[in-house]
Formats: sequence, C-alpha cells, structure tokens
Amino acid sequence: MKKLSILGSTGSIGRQTLEIVDENPGEFKVAALAVNKNIKLLFEQTVKYRPELVCIYDDSSAPLFKEMLDSYNKGKGNERLDTVVYSGMEGLIAAAAIDSADITVTAIVGMIGIRPTIAAINAGKDIALANKETLVTAGHIIIPLIKEKGVRLLPVDSEHSAIFQSLQGLPYPKNSTVHDGNPAVDKIILTASGGPFRGLKASELKNKTKNDALKHPNWTMGSKITIDSATLVNKGLEMMEAGWLFGVGIDKIEVVVHPQSILHSAVQFVDGAVVGQMGCPDMKLPILYALTYPNRKFLSGKRIDFFELGKMTFEKPDKESFRGLALAEKAMMAGGSLPTVFNAANEWLVGKFLQDKIGFLDIADGIELAMNRHENIAMPDVDTILEVQRETEIYLSGIYG
Repeated sequence: MKKLSILGSTGSIGRQTLEIVDENPGEFKVAALAVNKNIKLLFEQTVKYRPELVCIYDDSSAPLFKEMLDSYNKGKGNERLDTVVYSGMEGLIAAAAIDSADITVTAIVGMIGIRPTIAAINAGKDIALANKETLVTAGHIIIPLIKEKGVRLLPVDSEHSAIFQSLQGLPYPKNSTVHDGNPAVDKIILTASGGPFRGLKASELKNKTKNDALKHPNWTMGSKITIDSATLVNKGLEMMEAGWLFGVGIDKIEVVVHPQSILHSAVQFVDGAVVGQMGCPDMKLPILYALTYPNRKFLSGKRIDFFELGKMTFEKPDKESFRGLALAEKAMMAGGSLPTVFNAANEWLVGKFLQDKIGFLDIADGIELAMNRHENIAMPDVDTILEVQRETEIYLSGIYG
C-alpha cells in the first residue's frame, strides 16, 4: 500500500487525487493532508481518510479546526481521531516530509510550494509535481537535489505527463526520472487549448471580465490556473517547467494551439518520428500515472471516440495578443531570477484581476513592467527567490494599489 501526503487536498488536483484513492481500495493510504484555509472540506476529508497529520496554512483558521476535531472526538472512545494539527509553513513542511509517506503530491498553488517540496525531497519522498511554480523559480535547486537524493520527480500537469509518457522508450539516467537532455530528442511539442479567448485580438480582450476568463472550454481547474490559461501565461510557465524536467532549452520547445485538447503533448525525435499521448481531457489520468509509475492501472471514465471526434486541428499561438507567452519566453531565455519575477508578478496580478481591481490586459502589462525594472540574479537561493517575490509584489502594489 502506497502512502500519500497531499499538499492542497481541497483544490482541484487534491480532490481528484482522493477520488483515485477511493477508486483503488487497498492501493493507497493518506498519511497527511494540507490546505490553505478550507477547513470545512478538510474536516470531511480528515474524518473519511484519517490522516496522521493535517496542516492548515492559514494560522487564523487552525484553532477553529482544532475545535471541530475536539468536538468530533467527544464520546468516540477508540474511534476518536488522533490526527495532529499543524499550521503555517512549519506545518506544510511537516506534512510534506512526514515519515510514513512514500510520495508527496504537491498540488498547492504558488511559490509557497518551494520549501515543502525541498523538505520532501530531503526526506527521501518521491514527488508527484502539480506545482509548476516550484520548478519555474527554483528548478536550478530542485533538479540537482532530486538527483542527489535519488528520488523520483513525476509530473502531474497533463502536458508534462504526456511528454514524460512519450519519452518512456528512451533510457533515463540511473535511478532518475529527470532527463539531462537526450540527443534523440529533436523538440518538445507543448500543446495548448487556447483557452476561452482563442482567436481574439488584443482590442477584443480589453473589456473581458473574470467571469469570461473563467469559462474554460475543456478543463475544470482552479480559478488561478484557469485565468493563466486564458492569458497563455500558463503555457509560458509550462515551457519553463518542461525545460527543467526534460533538459531542453527554449529552442527545443514549440507551443502548438490544439483546441480539442486530445493530444496532450508530444515529442519529435531526430529521425522525424513524433510520439505523443492522447486522451480525453481528464486530470485523473496523469495523477494516477504519477502515483503508479511505471505501471498502469484501470481508470474509469470516457474514452476517445475517433469517429465522434472527426478531426484534430493545430494553430500557431498569437503572441502579440497574448503577450504573456512572449514574456515567458524572454524570462526563460534570461534565466536566473527573472522567471521568479515573471511568476510572482503574474500571481499578484491574477489575484487582483479575480478581485475585479485590474483589467485582463493589465496582467501582461504588469508582468512586463516588473520584468523591465528587475536586475537579474544568476543563481538565486531560496531566500533570494522569496525576497524577489516580495519586492515584485511591493513594486506592483505601488502601481496598481
């Protein structure tokens, strides 16, 4: 039985991970759960899965959760829940590195995932990675550490999982799931749905609201990632993540808009062969593959009906209207701390957009402003990365309030 620590258990990826646990009785056990502040759902999960440890990152919500737990335990006798409750970053790290876990699912959104991921790797845990910001901002720290500790880094994003699956015919470095680049790989083909605004020009995007942007045509995701998909910033972040995961530079990554979201991504090899992974839009497949690699298990759900599908189409991304993608390319080419500025600015600006405090196009404009004023740092450590994040947020708050 594989024991899981799930960081972000009340989010989209976390909930689907627990559905996989439900669908595979006897295969998995939950060792730890961590959330931001959704204590109502966390409590339901705690009663159902009985983890050893839970973390509520929001310190102010933790006392109420403890009261809920104490109230539940009254009169339960031997059936009481002995779950230990942590909060804050200390709690995230404790959940990520808990002794009993075999694999840590990092499904929290944002740069708060960096320290818990490092702690889990140092504790010898395999990582099912759904927190792309960790590699975007700290890939130069994470990848060497993965190799040093001899643990597996298993991508959960559908695109990176597709690339990972497509590369299975090639030899990987001993005891690693991370490539240093392979001479047989000509390029990575990273697919994008195009989001809800595919085909629109900048003039048509100006007045788009958060409600418009949250209507993704194919995928059900959290609000932040859905907005990132609408701006194509998500694809830029995925380019950076792919570079670290598969040991390739930006010159070997091609973004292709594929509205049907059936081909999840592919690899073109030097002999001209293209190997890709197809499936219906469903995050459970990459989650399950990360949890069971190198094996495959039955997964219920819809299958592709090629006759119903009829055709698949592919388009070039519009980098002029969706400037977030071009800015991501600039950040990736520069490296150092500039990807942190790109990511931190986007996180902050998306938060403001979701609060109706800025417009849709302000997201790319703000990212560019933050990048242009930053003096790049070649090899930032974790403290420097987090300081760059803080400085970026302060700078943007001075402009947008």
